[in-house]
Amino acid sequence: MPVKIRLQRHGRKGYAYYHIVIADSRAPRDGKFIERIGSYNPNTNPATIDLKFEKALYWLQTGAQPTDTTRNILSSEGVLMKKHLLEGVKKGAFDAAEADKRFAAWKASKESSITKTKEQLAAEKQADLKARMKAETDVNKAKAAELAKKKADAIAATIEAVAEETPAETTEEVVAE
Repeated sequence: MPVKIRLQRHGRKGYAYYHIVIADSRAPRDGKFIERIGSYNPNTNPATIDLKFEKALYWLQTGAQPTDTTRNILSSEGVLMKKHLLEGVKKGAFDAAEADKRFAAWKASKESSITKTKEQLAAEKQADLKARMKAETDVNKAKAAELAKKKADAIAATIEAVAEETPAETTEEVVAE
């Protein structure tokens, strides 16, 4: 039975997320599967991957073939690297302790780059928020200045109207006396 590691689509239209499953290659995409080993959500930034590392490694070692996308996911999570190192141990190129040390070093560098990316995205988001807030404040100040000018003009017009009426009343009072 040809076994594949592939994605099974879920979610709504335009907002898909995927289950990473082990399935017979002849089964439909969203049909029957042997085992679910994780999930992949490309909608977040960076994409969220939840993977059962040991199960994925087991299935790769037993001969399951990943599809292109799942190969990229497994590679980014380090499953393919671990498989490669374990094959080196089998061939006698180095021992298991050396393989674990190399994998830990690789994993640490990978995690640091992901952390750096997340921090950069957060900083960009914060800068964008500050810029939008400043632009909104500027617009509000401009509106407030315009409104103050209109109010000042209205008050000046009212004062002029009252001033025009007042001399007329005083002259009428003088004439009446």
